[in-house]
Amino acid sequence: MRASRRVWILVFAGLTSLCLCSLAAAQQSDQVVAARVLGPQWKQLSRRAGMIFAGTVLDAASPTSASERAVPGTAPAIELSFRIDHAIAGVEPGQVLTIHEWAGAWFMHRPMSKGQHVLLFLYPPSRLGLTSPVGGSLGQVVLDSSGKNVSIYEPSLAAEIGSRNESFTRQHARIDNVRVSVVQLERAIRSAREE
Repeated sequence: MRASRRVWILVFAGLTSLCLCSLAAAQQSDQVVAARVLGPQWKQLSRRAGMIFAGTVLDAASPTSASERAVPGTAPAIELSFRIDHAIAGVEPGQVLTIHEWAGAWFMHRPMSKGQHVLLFLYPPSRLGLTSPVGGSLGQVVLDSSGKNVSIYEPSLAAEIGSRNESFTRQHARIDNVRVSVVQLERAIRSAREE
């Protein structure tokens, strides 16, 4: 009876190990996921940003309205407001953040609309108080309607930035139809910023 019990314990332990190994193999490392979603320069993107967060766009002025409100002698700027849903660096959760972006930089990334969920990597504000996404479109990731996962419907990055690297697209963010969460990207981003 003892030998039979030991065999069952060994079989159970073997099956448990097999399941855990399979699970680990199925999950890709956070850094591999970050490279797929953010591009090969994701570590530099993470380090150059002064503010990184997942948030909801509360207000996004258009370039035309910005030029109408421009103060003479100042750079025309666009005002954008966000509610910080998930703070990663340089911001606090729940904070309402209003940024000013030079109107000329507005055309270097995708326009944002009220209610949209985004993961943003923003440069530290300049002396004039202006900021923009690091690397233009590279510093702006569209999230799904929950604001917790990368959108699988985001158009290809290569098409948007002039096909600099046609083999890389943000469609790869799906990584074999596995959802990529903001939390998963946050772990990789924090790791890169601490290196």
